[in-house]
Amino acid sequence: METELLADLIVARKKVVVFTGAGISTESGIPDFRSPGGIWSKYDPDEFTIQKFLSSSEARRKQWKMLTKSSLSTEAKPNLAHYAIAELNSLGKLDCVVTQNVDNLHQEAGVPHDKVLELHGNMRWVVCLTCRRRFPMKEVLQLIEQGTEIPDCPNCHGILKPDAVFFGEALPEETLVDATIRSQNCDLFIVIGSSLVVYPAAYMPMYAKDAGAKLAIINLTPTALDRYAAVVITRKAGETMSKVMESVRKKIPLSR
Repeated sequence: METELLADLIVARKKVVVFTGAGISTESGIPDFRSPGGIWSKYDPDEFTIQKFLSSSEARRKQWKMLTKSSLSTEAKPNLAHYAIAELNSLGKLDCVVTQNVDNLHQEAGVPHDKVLELHGNMRWVVCLTCRRRFPMKEVLQLIEQGTEIPDCPNCHGILKPDAVFFGEALPEETLVDATIRSQNCDLFIVIGSSLVVYPAAYMPMYAKDAGAKLAIINLTPTALDRYAAVVITRKAGETMSKVMESVRKKIPLSR
């Protein structure tokens, strides 16, 4: 069985990198941006570029209004897959999580903040583009609900922006470099819930594979890298990772 094979790979490895995409967050009730019912089936993504956000107060008003109505502002909770990844860390197996998600659920599940490399930022925070001070998204949304259409920084009155990567905005360079290095130096790379079509994030599995790591993919639909993987599991992330970790717990005492 594939879950047993993945458990064996985990037990035999010392430095695991987990790469997560929207498919892990959907099980917490957060719609995939691109799927039916997702954000971009309700809004035009061309209206939400970094260029428009910076140049137009009307664009900022629209974007903040969207955030108050979207699922991004809900209090989603970690699911079984998030907790399974956190358990990998507790067992000393996890080097880091590289995530395309912006929901903070890995941290809430118990993965240390410094082990979560967020390629697309974190929507639970808002940053001032002038003084770089950060504020909880919840506090800013409360201001909007109280009638503030375009919130600004209470510290310096600079432009406030969700601390996530917008269309037209570069990925955080330091995080991208760190993710690349860690991918190239792991001995097992596990993809969970990503179709591996968004670049440059989707290069990470091949960086790991080319450096000699084993590759495992858990996703509901096929990916272009399935043929390179030692294990491919086309089932839900939560139930799969729960079974994998149940098996790992049984095997680890015997492996010591």
